[in-house]
Amino acid sequence: MLKIEVKSGENIERALKRYKRKFRNTKRLDLIKSHKEYTKKSVERRKILKKAQYKEQFLKEQEDQ
Repeated sequence: MLKIEVKSGENIERALKRYKRKFRNTKRLDLIKSHKEYTKKSVERRKILKKAQYKEQFLKEQEDQ
């Protein structure tokens, strides 16, 4: 459970913004979305491999610059 302390004199919109940022950083929404439907293990592995290939290519391009 996320708790946000609203400081005295702080605008409520600012506190909501901090709450939303904290919620997004916990990746809770991604977990909820992933549980909506079943994905086969082979599809998950393929997704992980594709992400790893992208990261490797991105880092290689960063080195070249």
